[in-house]
Amino acid sequence: MAYDASTLPDVSGLTVGIIGGTGDQGRGLAYRFARAGQTVLIGSRSAGRAAESAAEIAALPGAGGSVTGAANDEVARRSDVVIIAVPWDGHAATVAALAEPLAGRIVVDCVNPLGFDKQGPYALPVAEGSAVQQAAALLPDSRVCAAFNHVSAPLLADPEIERIDLDVLICTEDRELVGVVAALAARIPGMRGIYAGRLRNAHQIEAFTANLIAINKRYKAHAGIRVTDL
Repeated sequence: MAYDASTLPDVSGLTVGIIGGTGDQGRGLAYRFARAGQTVLIGSRSAGRAAESAAEIAALPGAGGSVTGAANDEVARRSDVVIIAVPWDGHAATVAALAEPLAGRIVVDCVNPLGFDKQGPYALPVAEGSAVQQAAALLPDSRVCAAFNHVSAPLLADPEIERIDLDVLICTEDRELVGVVAALAARIPGMRGIYAGRLRNAHQIEAFTANLIAINKRYKAHAGIRVTDL
């Protein structure tokens, strides 16, 4: 079946929490969802830092949604959908610490396990297979998927950019989540959410970010992915 945005559920009333919302990717996603009118909660280990980041995002042009900050635990409890956008080296510890407040929540992992050396970015091995599989193992009572792995943080954060024309690849065992996350992606003009397989297929999606970084460096661009024939 071809992609049909009219079949997506209404997610405008959902509260989106972002764990790691003070980092570049988290701040960018928070800004875009706020521009769409979504209620956004910024999470950080420091409630004060989260509140400061939220105030900065709320002050950006077009940020019409409610943006507030709190400690990670509170954000996890108050959100309907929680996006994990922390650095890879803190991923396991951060996610594990939130297992109880994230129970029953939709969790979207957009973390890419990458290393960097003189030759550029490269994918790191993950014992569980991928970052999202690690999250799923640590969050047995949550509904987990991978998405937003390939969205350029500079594009997200630039108030001058109205549309971000790319596809968000979604991996999950829970097919119902595909519609919810695709609908959230569609809140950002130009984006589509596309089902890309089960969690076991997320490794290559996370790893492909290394290729995109290399492309962007070579061509001085902010490349994304668009799936054809949909």
